Amino acid sequence: MAESALVRFARNTFLGEQRSFFPWDDFATFNYGNLQYPLTVPPQSLGGHEERPAQSFMGYVQALYKSNGVVYAVMAVRMLLFSEARFQWRRMQSGRPGDLFGTPELQILENPWPGATTGDLLTRMIQDADLEGNFYCTIRGGQIRRLNPAWVTIVVGSPNDPSIEAWDIDSELVGYIYHPNGPHSGIDPEVLLPEEVCHFKPIPDPAFHFRGMSWLTPVVREILADGAATSHKLKFFESGATPNMVVSLDPAITKDQFDQWIETFKGRHEGVRNAYRTLYLGGGAKVDVVGSNFQQIDFKITQGAGETRIAAAGGVPPVVVGLSEGLQAATYSNYELAMRRLTDLTMRPLWRNAAGSLQNILRGPGGGAELWYDDRDIPALAEAETDRAMNQSTRAQTLHTLIAAGFKPDTAILAVEADDFSLLDHTDLFSVQLQPAGSVTQGKGALVAGTVTGGNGTPAAPEANGTPP
Repeated sequence: MAESALVRFARNTFLGEQRSFFPWDDFATFNYGNLQYPLTVPPQSLGGHEERPAQSFMGYVQALYKSNGVVYAVMAVRMLLFSEARFQWRRMQSGRPGDLFGTPELQILENPWPGATTGDLLTRMIQDADLEGNFYCTIRGGQIRRLNPAWVTIVVGSPNDPSIEAWDIDSELVGYIYHPNGPHSGIDPEVLLPEEVCHFKPIPDPAFHFRGMSWLTPVVREILADGAATSHKLKFFESGATPNMVVSLDPAITKDQFDQWIETFKGRHEGVRNAYRTLYLGGGAKVDVVGSNFQQIDFKITQGAGETRIAAAGGVPPVVVGLSEGLQAATYSNYELAMRRLTDLTMRPLWRNAAGSLQNILRGPGGGAELWYDDRDIPALAEAETDRAMNQSTRAQTLHTLIAAGFKPDTAILAVEADDFSLLDHTDLFSVQLQPAGSVTQGKGALVAGTVTGGNGTPAAPEANGTPP
């Protein structure tokens, strides 16, 4: 499809129209720094040709990532481990993965922009995917250029039939529209072809064909509850670490006396510095406790349960994050199992998805090779020394058995690495010495090409009675 056709289709079917959003529920905005940030994704009309960006990116950044310690900690674990991987090409042989190798085309991933490394690229990829559900980048001037995910609109439909809607059976990904400084900035947008964009979306949004969803979206209420619990704890200490109280005074007291008494009471008994001071009352005043302390509301369990649900949504075991509920039952063995769960069910699917997304904008080496991740040098993923030694010993024994059975050493290594014995190639040699069939050169009476020898490789002389020696 020519670029001019895409530009014409995008301008005619989307840029000239403003489509309305459906209403959303009651926690759509969050006040932070006297500004209202949307926290949830206003669903777009299921018709039309566009999948608009979620209007939650800056809301999630300010109100969740930068303001909630649990969200930050979970995202930090994901980010730090995710950014440790490297990229290599992986050969495919008979539909099975082979060895990893590098080419000069991978240089742009190793130095994506000036002063950056693969780790910096992966950090940006996982941050945008966590907060907005989507990471976009393209290549300009020999560098990888990150696109603000809140400024990208996905165009879905058909350039040959403008009447096809996004959910028609014949609809397809047509391209991406990038609005510098936002859709309403007045700056002319740029239209990018699908093969020009790396789109990393680990969690697909079920309401759209091609857009991703942040893992934070299902736990927004848990995050807001955790923030409220933290605010409650702060107010508890600001008020002198005492329960809420109702103070009743003599009805005969005047308004001026009432106001003066309240100011005096606050000055002497509110705030952390006044905590635990003895309270003296007079003139018919009476104090009733109406609040609950932390022990009565089981505060640690209440807040800890919310933290655990947030960590579960992020695919990170609580013990790895360092959350209280995870640490209560933590042992060294539990931590190893938790790391294995984090690696196998969270990190490796993310790396695989990232490799496939980046391959879209790279020129591969051909031959069916695919972009793949290399996690062999990540210390956090190293198995226990005993397990690793046993694994290496088992692999070495397997290689010895295969080579001794007559298989070519290089194919034996490939077969063990790929766990695919169909890669084995035999030498047509047998026995321990791997001599041609029917030939054994050691010992008296050995056979050489079917002839009995005398032990030194020469044919043996027949005995007088005509029987073999």
